[in-house]
Amino acid sequence: MTAQPPVLDFQGRVVLVTGGAGGIGSGISRTFAQAGAAVMVHTTGRRPGAEALVEELRQAGFQAASATADIRDPKQCAALVKDAIEHFGRLDVLINNAGAQPLRPLAEMTAADWQQVVDTNLTGTFNMTQAAAGPMRAQGGGAIINIASVEGSLPAVAHAHYSASKAGIIMLTRSTALEYGRHGIRANAVSPGLIDCGGLAASWPAGYNSWINQAPLARTGTPADIAQACLFLASPLAGFVSGHNLVVDGAMSARPAW
Repeated sequence: MTAQPPVLDFQGRVVLVTGGAGGIGSGISRTFAQAGAAVMVHTTGRRPGAEALVEELRQAGFQAASATADIRDPKQCAALVKDAIEHFGRLDVLINNAGAQPLRPLAEMTAADWQQVVDTNLTGTFNMTQAAAGPMRAQGGGAIINIASVEGSLPAVAHAHYSASKAGIIMLTRSTALEYGRHGIRANAVSPGLIDCGGLAASWPAGYNSWINQAPLARTGTPADIAQACLFLASPLAGFVSGHNLVVDGAMSARPAW
């Protein structure tokens, strides 16, 4: 019997992570790099860290590069995908992770508040999906993973714009799976629960403690939890999984609401 490579071996594959240097994004970027993928780390340019992360990965012997784009602009999304392909030769996995999560009560929310979040989270995911789907079709397939949220199903106070955008991402994921499946492109979503990217207990003790006390697994999530879910969905282990929303919340959404 001929030995087969490990199913989570991403050697020779190229992954583009939007918001790839942020809290969850950096965990995703590191995890795919460690699995052998060449990683294009996208940044909006508003937050530092992308160049430092790329240097860290390169120093560890991994392939990585960074690029800046405003994902609200379709032309910049197309240029970002082109940059990744020119740099690494192809594009196998797109992870739509970049997003905005400001707080604003619905009664006080302006049209501009709403549009900012929807444009970034939902329209940005749409723009990147369209930009990546063409090259993926040409090469025979690929995987698109959208970072949604448990708030796409369970709203939170002062998050109407965010929850609506994430619900839209879940349905966009299913539509993508429906329309691009014949071209070998799988599309799935990951819906994180409360993720501690560092310092959450100190910055939001009430929310942190409430989550810990109620979550069946009695902990918050970590960027690594989300990254491992993405790694699974991008791998051959999930070869027949498409159009799915994988909830990663420590069973919090399994709790009764009464």
